[in-house]
Amino acid sequence: MGKLDGKVALITGAARGQGRSHAVRLAEEGADIIAVDLCSDMSTVPYHLASKEDLDETVRLVEAHDRRIVAATADVSDYGAFSAAVESGVVELGRLDIVVGNAGILSTGNLHELTLEEWNETIAVNLTGVFHTCRATVPHLLEGGRGGSIVLTASTAATKGLPGLSHYGAAKHGVVGLMRALANELAPHMIRVNTVNPTSVDTAMIQNEALRRLFLPDVEHPTREQAHEIMQQVNNPMPIAWIEPSDVSAAVLFLASDDARYITGTMLQVDAGYDNH
Repeated sequence: MGKLDGKVALITGAARGQGRSHAVRLAEEGADIIAVDLCSDMSTVPYHLASKEDLDETVRLVEAHDRRIVAATADVSDYGAFSAAVESGVVELGRLDIVVGNAGILSTGNLHELTLEEWNETIAVNLTGVFHTCRATVPHLLEGGRGGSIVLTASTAATKGLPGLSHYGAAKHGVVGLMRALANELAPHMIRVNTVNPTSVDTAMIQNEALRRLFLPDVEHPTREQAHEIMQQVNNPMPIAWIEPSDVSAAVLFLASDDARYITGTMLQVDAGYDNH
């Protein structure tokens, strides 16, 4: 018996990285999956985003656990396209119990040097996209009448003022505010709303030159090895440079399951002590 037997979970940004890890982990515990991802690059993001082939691999990995999965390409910042993907997935799988608002992008730059496009796209995906995720899914959770769990991906940037990441930090602070308000709105319906706040996670969002240059501004093309050394020194009180997607997935599973049945309105720090220093 899995912790999520008979339940359906929707996950955004599910094609790779944390989103794929969450999809596979929840499937291991018995959940069927609605997986949504943009599957194309964005002009302001300095690394390649997931592809359709990545999403196909998520489908393969979930099906390897003998779970059903409905995969769709949609932009969380486009409410019409995203809500249609949600509706199609819920119709096919018959219900919705868990929502994981994970889709996100990252670019870097001091505030006075950010382009309006960089600001607008980051807010559109990382904050408005989370609003869209909740707006499109909450009616299905309410209609089910079985309670449920919404887990939103925030960040250590949701509680700190990180230089070079003002737009990203503003969006993640906003996600926490949204979570807290929605937790109160939905508590009478036994629908819980929480965030996971990871430190740096070993995914493409971190493993790119733009992010590495925040830590190594004098190195023209900083390598993974160079970034590992400096990030291990300055990033977290525990002596690690970054955590694995599976570490975050364990927290998502906990919040999605009945193990956390009375936990709502909270930030779960998966941060190797970052927020404590």
